[in-house]
Amino acid sequence: MQPIAIGIYLNGATTGLKVHEPVGLAVSFIGVAQLVVALIHWRLGGRGVAALVSALILFGESVQIGMGYSKQLAIHIPLGIALIGTSVCFAAWLCRRTVRTAVAA
Repeated sequence: MQPIAIGIYLNGATTGLKVHEPVGLAVSFIGVAQLVVALIHWRLGGRGVAALVSALILFGESVQIGMGYSKQLAIHIPLGIALIGTSVCFAAWLCRRTVRTAVAA
């Protein structure tokens, strides 16, 4: 959603930026929820790596928001791409571990 919204803005329609900002903030709030769930999982006996990675992703999202508001696009754009890639790989890793655990049991 984010690349499409900002692409619309860069093509001259200000509505793209009006969508880009709240969606970015919503992603950050989802990151907080992800961290809370990962911390609960860790405290109930799960591995702490999920909490650590979730905290790093949330930190990256915070930097991302700051770079966006300060219009530091040389950092904002590659960091956004890196955050998407990291989040997808993290989700795939978590799903793979869940499947292996279920098969082993």
